[in-house]
Amino acid sequence: MEKKKFILSGGGTGGHIYPAIAIANELKSRFPDCEILFVGASDKMEMQKVPQAGYKITGLWIAGIQRKLTLDNAMFPLKLMSSLVKSRKIVKEFKPDVVIGTGGFASGPLLRAASGMGVPTIIQEQNSFPGITNKWLSKKAKKICVAYDNLERFFPSNKIVLTGNPVRSDIVDVAGKRAEAISRFELNPDKKTLLVLGGSLGSRRINQLIAKELTWLDAQNIQVIWQCGKFYFEEYRHYGDKEGAKVLSFIDRMDLVYAAADFVISRSGASSVSELCLVGKPVVFIPSPNVAEDHQTKNAKAIVDKDGALMIKEIQLDTQFQPVFSDLITNPEKQKKLGENIKKMAKPNATKDIVEEIIKLIK
Repeated sequence: MEKKKFILSGGGTGGHIYPAIAIANELKSRFPDCEILFVGASDKMEMQKVPQAGYKITGLWIAGIQRKLTLDNAMFPLKLMSSLVKSRKIVKEFKPDVVIGTGGFASGPLLRAASGMGVPTIIQEQNSFPGITNKWLSKKAKKICVAYDNLERFFPSNKIVLTGNPVRSDIVDVAGKRAEAISRFELNPDKKTLLVLGGSLGSRRINQLIAKELTWLDAQNIQVIWQCGKFYFEEYRHYGDKEGAKVLSFIDRMDLVYAAADFVISRSGASSVSELCLVGKPVVFIPSPNVAEDHQTKNAKAIVDKDGALMIKEIQLDTQFQPVFSDLITNPEKQKKLGENIKKMAKPNATKDIVEEIIKLIK
């Protein structure tokens, strides 16, 4: 049997990179001798994260369209042409069986070039509201793997497969890890723990909120694991000197922080939402308002509408945070209901199901 070859493309944020790596790992376990190449944007975080996961990556000179008039926008047609030319060259030399896109700018030219050359392409759309790139690519893609219902208004319905989002394999089972987590993060086993997640880059507004509310949280007998993001670590690290607060720039063992948590405050990027569905703890989403098409609010709303989480918008934080959170921590019934409902939306076999779709496309 000849060696299978796959190209994966996606990036810009952890939300596009980690699903691509999860799919690559699953392909590797099905086809141990397959060749895998990643294609990303040459100045984005995938250029570090993908080699750390053990895969080769090639960069394209590409960036997204900014929403205001900038030099980058003026350069966009040139970058797009250059990326299309380079993408054609990559596809021609590597000769992939299937090309998989997980969103982000680099996947645009690469999947476009591949489908134009007759190579089957598959898109993995993480959000409840697709970005420009995936909408553009969907016309030529063979299959579109989605994580939310009702995406027929954006994509051809005969191509849609509801698989869920790929998540890191260690998160699928966090149940038995609580004791290890408590000792790893030096937590007080007699206190409830709040986990605060601002996304892979951190969130200024969530950090401001937690800094302001730490004393109040301590008075409620709640300790905090606070992932503030690498951009904000210097500014907030001193809060870690206080009793009951662990301030971290980045968390490498997500399975353990989820195991330790009784409550979670999180952004609602697609990857975070999918992981939190698997974990099944009471969540308060604070969507980022600064993302394309306001998709984080739509992701959170899809869960909130099924009674699986709470949501507070950034503009409501000053007035709503204490009453909403206080009601949650004093109401065990509500905690149980939210945890059970969010877990019903989990798709633990997402990565395997996506790889099944890829296998069907191999000529």
